[in-house]
Amino acid sequence: MTSSDGVVDTALVAWDYLAIVTYLVLVLGVAFLSLCRSNRGTVSGYFLAGRYMFWLPVGASLFASNIGSEHFIGLAGSGAAAGIGVGAFELNACLLLQLLGWVFLPVYIASGVYTLPEYMRKRFGGQRIRVYLAMMSLILYVFTKISVNLYSGALFLQQALKWNIYPAVCLLLVLTAVCTVTGGLAAVIYTDTLQFFIMLIGGFMLMIMSFIEIGGYGALKEKYMQAIPNETFYSNTSCGIPREDSWEMLRDPIDSDLPWAGFIFGRTCASIWYWCADQMMVQRALSAKSLSHAQGACLFAGYTKFLPFFLMVLPGMISRVLYTDEVACASQETCMAVCGSPLGCTNIAYPKLVLGILPVGLRGVMFAVMLAALMSDLTSIFNSTSTLFTIDIWKYFRIKYGKKEPSVHELMIIGRLVVVIMVILSILWIPVIQQMQGGQLFIYIQEVSGFLAPPIAAVYVVALLWSRGNEKGAFSGLVVGFIIGMIRMILDFTYRAGPCWGVDNRPAITAKVHYMYFSLILFWIVIIVDVVVSLLTAPPEKQRLIRTTWWTRHSEEKRWDDFEDDKEEIELNDNVRVITEEGQPAAHKSSLRRGYDWFCGYDDTFAGKTKACQHQAHLKEVSALKQDPRAKIFLNINLVIIILVTTTAYVIFSVPGLL
Repeated sequence: MTSSDGVVDTALVAWDYLAIVTYLVLVLGVAFLSLCRSNRGTVSGYFLAGRYMFWLPVGASLFASNIGSEHFIGLAGSGAAAGIGVGAFELNACLLLQLLGWVFLPVYIASGVYTLPEYMRKRFGGQRIRVYLAMMSLILYVFTKISVNLYSGALFLQQALKWNIYPAVCLLLVLTAVCTVTGGLAAVIYTDTLQFFIMLIGGFMLMIMSFIEIGGYGALKEKYMQAIPNETFYSNTSCGIPREDSWEMLRDPIDSDLPWAGFIFGRTCASIWYWCADQMMVQRALSAKSLSHAQGACLFAGYTKFLPFFLMVLPGMISRVLYTDEVACASQETCMAVCGSPLGCTNIAYPKLVLGILPVGLRGVMFAVMLAALMSDLTSIFNSTSTLFTIDIWKYFRIKYGKKEPSVHELMIIGRLVVVIMVILSILWIPVIQQMQGGQLFIYIQEVSGFLAPPIAAVYVVALLWSRGNEKGAFSGLVVGFIIGMIRMILDFTYRAGPCWGVDNRPAITAKVHYMYFSLILFWIVIIVDVVVSLLTAPPEKQRLIRTTWWTRHSEEKRWDDFEDDKEEIELNDNVRVITEEGQPAAHKSSLRRGYDWFCGYDDTFAGKTKACQHQAHLKEVSALKQDPRAKIFLNINLVIIILVTTTAYVIFSVPGLL
């Protein structure tokens, strides 16, 4: 909304605040309702929602966990800076979600794991790969997820309310923590489902009003190429001029910011980690009540991943057209005055559009959408962080050095405390992001994951598809890949590509080798090391291959850990039988302890033990990978459809003149 003197009125009014408060009440209400779930007190119940979820909330959670505030800010910012190219990442995700559902998930489910590092422990034996992968995931969460989400959410608050970044971060953390520590993954999935619909409603609302303001898609194509800031017209610089290939999604393989060969063959390698081997995303799919529901969730999330291109990328381009001098600022002095960053201000494209286009009252709705995006992503990250550290790191060292299996009670406490530590580390990283992201937050995320994720993706691919791969080969590949990736990452952090008006002093390894091509090279180096070392050392034990590879996922042979699970089930049934025959023994607990047990969902009563028995039987049924034939046919038909539609979209948006 613009006043008569041409100044955009960005103040929030009472109706805006009412929309925000209504949103917060809904989210907190859903989170606290999850306290009533009786299976939160079990490890599977807290960390995997008991594996009772059906396809819709799981699919909505996959989408909402991925689409954080960094997507609204980052995708719109990259659209404003460089056109539709960044939309390729979203279409790529449509396909990789199906790779998760049809190749990776059946193996994960059949192996009966809670976390992905736990899968590697079952597949290869030993603990060093499991601990290493858990630690690497936590590092990636700090660098590419928690800190980025906090920064992007705080940036929106800074634009909307003129707050300082760090008080805004603290507020966001308090709201998110309440949703995370209450009901575990069940609470996260339920709130994600609510936030999924809030994000779509708000996103469509802003997109429609933006296109009305600009005059439609055709007008945007014409006006975007003319969106050049005034200071560029009155100077000798070429900065601020839109790229000639702005309306091509996959671009020249050598001299472009999004080379098609690097994207298809290199970026896909790094993305396999995020969609198929990252705890945060896979954990949601593992919560499904069956393989069919998990695959249905992947299809649903895949279809919805077409939307960010229209809801975020194109509105970001519209923002550049409407607010050219600010969003596309073309000098260090102007950018510092506009957004406080010397490298560019395209990251303010989305909040600028929200505050400039929407009338009073609806801004609060979009403010709630941004909070929904931020909180859905952060709650998912926090829950996954808690799971990884508790199951794969704390439990291992507790048994090794404490000589004692940690209790469920202890795991619940540790799982919550580790989130606090991760948040502190992420806040400390925010100043680095402010200096590193160069005006395109989304590209920063892709670069960092491109340096650290390919080795993890490569090792998982070998583990699932090559039975001869062993622990020594996998660990050697991880170590070599980590060293090479860190060298490139340090070089990139040390020698940054300057803005248009700066001088590029980068060495050739960073200036000439695009990060996507580097990801491809790194991926294959790790695979070669893994294969060579595996062939030079002893093959894995046959027991390690039962239900841990694609080829053995339906095996009915017994593993040694199957006997441990059977023993646990027998003990649970014996406890229930004894209580049934002799009665529940008297339990003397303080009021404080009873309140804490209720909050955490810990239930050691007869009803709780009976539920645990039923839960054990349910887990066995899920791991059997049984599918209804008609459901399987329906799912496979949709798999073919989504592959064809995604491929067609790539062609339409990448070949000049087709659209």
